[in-house]
Amino acid sequence: MEPLTAEEQLTLKTGAFGAVFLVSNADPGMLAMVRESIAASGALDAASGVVKQALTTGPLPQLSRDSALEIESVVLAALGRAVEILRAKSPADLDAYRSVVLAAADRVAEVHRGVVPAEAAVIERIRSALAEPA
Repeated sequence: MEPLTAEEQLTLKTGAFGAVFLVSNADPGMLAMVRESIAASGALDAASGVVKQALTTGPLPQLSRDSALEIESVVLAALGRAVEILRAKSPADLDAYRSVVLAAADRVAEVHRGVVPAEAAVIERIRSALAEPA
């Protein structure tokens, strides 16, 4: 297993935190945001090894607030890149990363009025970004 660079760790973090942000934004609400962030942090805390190190160290990712589509394209690209990074450097951690990101996204969606169609659509796009390329 090769250690991840700071840039690679930030890519994993951008994908994971960005996924939570996308699901949260799919069905916005101020009180919901607080509950959602608590639910997501519980899922992210469950990470271990390389994934935990990437998600808990270094700077927080900076997501542009300009456009929801721009944010989504950055996040989905980061998730795809994270899969490539882990496959190359730490294949044993790839499933853990997928599980943590999807668990956080699911928890965020469920915590406020259950999963609405907009959240389900975002989670499906996240799941696709995390999938193995055909």
